Amino acid sequence: MRLDINLASQPYEDARDFWLRWGTGLAAAVIVTLALLAITIMGRFAARRDHAKIAELRAEIAQRDQVRQQAEEFLNRPENRTTRDQSQFLNELIERKSFSWTRVLEDLEKVMPARVHLVSIHPELDDDNQLALKMVVAGDSRERAIELARRMEDSRRFAQTYIEGEHYETTTGSSDTVRFNINAIYIPETVPAPATRTEISKRSRP
Repeated sequence: MRLDINLASQPYEDARDFWLRWGTGLAAAVIVTLALLAITIMGRFAARRDHAKIAELRAEIAQRDQVRQQAEEFLNRPENRTTRDQSQFLNELIERKSFSWTRVLEDLEKVMPARVHLVSIHPELDDDNQLALKMVVAGDSRERAIELARRMEDSRRFAQTYIEGEHYETTTGSSDTVRFNINAIYIPETVPAPATRTEISKRSRP
């Protein structure tokens, strides 16, 4: 019988297989590290660009605010108040020119509940140059005024609708028992809405 005995002090190892395995893992780790490093560097450059852009926009806003403040200070001078008041008056006339009483009353009629009617209406421009409506309506219950405010808010022609106050009537012979002060922002129709298929078919009928 033959026995193969290895009497070497250092047993034989396959070095090629060892370096192949560990070298592949090391190369993969290096590639991942370089990729993460590249992403980090690119992120820092992008963050610097974003910060520079934000700083530029803030500088532009500050410059415009300064110009506006200087213009307001110039118009608020005693010798320029007449020009300022005339300018504001002309701007209000331009805005009011686009205001149509007929259109507003038609839009109100669409949302007005039963047994509620309009007593008075006063349009004016607010601080944001929006067309604000101050209305007085009368009816026989508070619930109907709340319903009117809800319908106006759901409509595309009114926004920021709220009841400012109410007071009860004591006049005999009238069905109106309470009056309400309702404020809202009116949104005029600038572009005519496209006709629906039903409207088109109705128009095409003889």
